[in-house]
Amino acid sequence: MASNEEDRYLMLSGLQHFQFCKRQWALIHIEQQWEENVKTVEGQHLHKKADQPFIKEKRGSKLTVRAMPIQSKELRISGICDVVEFIEDANGVHLNGVKGTYMAYPVEYKRGKPKKGDEDIIQLAAQAICLEEMLLCQITKGYLFYNEIKHRVEVPITDELREKVKQMAKEMHHYYDKRYTPKVKTGPFCKSCSLQHICLPKLMNKRSVKSYIEGRLSE
Repeated sequence: MASNEEDRYLMLSGLQHFQFCKRQWALIHIEQQWEENVKTVEGQHLHKKADQPFIKEKRGSKLTVRAMPIQSKELRISGICDVVEFIEDANGVHLNGVKGTYMAYPVEYKRGKPKKGDEDIIQLAAQAICLEEMLLCQITKGYLFYNEIKHRVEVPITDELREKVKQMAKEMHHYYDKRYTPKVKTGPFCKSCSLQHICLPKLMNKRSVKSYIEGRLSE
């Protein structure tokens, strides 16, 4: 049974939403609003293949674990790794019920192709932090598999990435504890957001009545 502290953990997947748009994250994770579009449906379909709880496959020196639950007490987040590949290595760590020692590498599946932003990389780095804490090891890299190009991209897990994830998690908890949904600057990216009709980005750009009156009074 989860402790009261674990009940307060935020979803690891929220880091990707937060990096894309802080307001989108708050609408989903604080206000519990969600609206599906083609991208979210395709993404869910792709994850069904990876998210088969506790399926383990051993081939040679590689052990593949799918849908592995992970968490971090430091970040106060929890989630599921699509796939974790354990490669046998003399410098690795011991795993329960498995002979030998292994190095761990998270693999995250994405529906499209590599993005200009780094929201996918942030999510992968958070998974690495969780695995490091749980397995007492160091993870130097992970992989992003993009379904559209049928190719995986290697991502170095740097100290800078780890620090960015920690700062983001801290800010997310700050907003969540206050139940605060921030306002953000709108842009072309709003058109691909599954919550654009809920968020009403056009209205966000309109001047508030209070701002208008204060402006008139100061003239």
